[in-house]
Amino acid sequence: MSSSTVDPADPVFRLHQGGKLAVASTVPLHSREDLSLAYTPGVARVCAAIAADPRHADDYTWVGHTVAVVTDGSAVLGLGNIGPRAALPVMEGKAVLFKQFGGVDAVPICLNTQDVDEIVAAVRALAPSFGGINLEDISAPRCFEVERRLDGALDIPVFHDDQHGTAIVVLAALRNAAVLLSRKLGDLRVAISGAGAAGVAVTKMLVAGGVNPDQVVVCDSRGIIGPHREGLTSAKAELAELTNGDGRRGDVAEALRGADVLIGVSGGQIPEAAVAGMAPGGIVFALANPTPEVQPEVAARHVAVVATGRSDHPNQINNVLAFPGVFRGALDARATRVTDGMKVAAADAIAGVVADSLTPEAIVPSPLDPRVAPAVAEAVAEAARRGGVTR
Repeated sequence: MSSSTVDPADPVFRLHQGGKLAVASTVPLHSREDLSLAYTPGVARVCAAIAADPRHADDYTWVGHTVAVVTDGSAVLGLGNIGPRAALPVMEGKAVLFKQFGGVDAVPICLNTQDVDEIVAAVRALAPSFGGINLEDISAPRCFEVERRLDGALDIPVFHDDQHGTAIVVLAALRNAAVLLSRKLGDLRVAISGAGAAGVAVTKMLVAGGVNPDQVVVCDSRGIIGPHREGLTSAKAELAELTNGDGRRGDVAEALRGADVLIGVSGGQIPEAAVAGMAPGGIVFALANPTPEVQPEVAARHVAVVATGRSDHPNQINNVLAFPGVFRGALDARATRVTDGMKVAAADAIAGVVADSLTPEAIVPSPLDPRVAPAVAEAVAEAARRGGVTR
């Protein structure tokens, strides 16, 4: 059966029948008095209070616990540019994860445009209804511009999870892997395969977390990124200035020569011979789904710690470890944006959950670990208050 064929007997289709979300009332409507309080005339008093001071919306509407999950359907999972309607099941699923793990209500918003100006205008127009904006599955390099412009225009957190959620969990995992192997982040030589949304964010997050940028080498489909490369996008040009202090040139095998860490966020396959060229006792995070850049059993022949993005292998680098707690903390603190300090705090909190029980097969918590989101939320809220980015 083709993966595009609907089979009503398939448990996946049975679960999705009718969608995965519904709207529920939080107040009773059993009497005329209930109706007069929830709607007219009582509601007018709340409206007037918010008109006088918009900050009251955080307390007297759903804004204080609700985010929009916004996509244009241009980079959905491993399916690519399948459009907004086909992206809706993923956005519904993201909303379910928000609620389950962070107690955050989330509304899927699938926009029928892939124009940056139109996306920005639409989200700005919708923003008064939400306490935060989670950008999802928007392809690079447009996602960078969309996030940058919205972050500057809105006084609520804007967070592109494909970038920053991945980056936060990678930093958490690398912190714990380094501890396990008695290494320091600043001493690690890191090769990153992939310079899309996740690759750019991972690079910046690792540097913010203590990795030496001169010791980082980033590769795209054309090889190592550096000042020697022409025709780079603005995001890749920034990486060229920030990383590759040795001025390396060549392919991913050259990037991996003597490296302590490989982080794969590209989907391209990396030969075993290239992995074998890494320094002894290394670390491989092969995060492409469903097919990792290096199969875990192959990587394990050459390195000490292996992680993937898959749930059927140890050390799953899963965004759900980050985004529910990040938004819960940002909403609790009434943050106006998500700063690098808040992201590093989230990574530290994730790492700390399993810091006392590290093994090569458990450098990050399980996505189902109930300790994670509260720890992340508390750390993010404190970092927001400390950083002065609260309303």
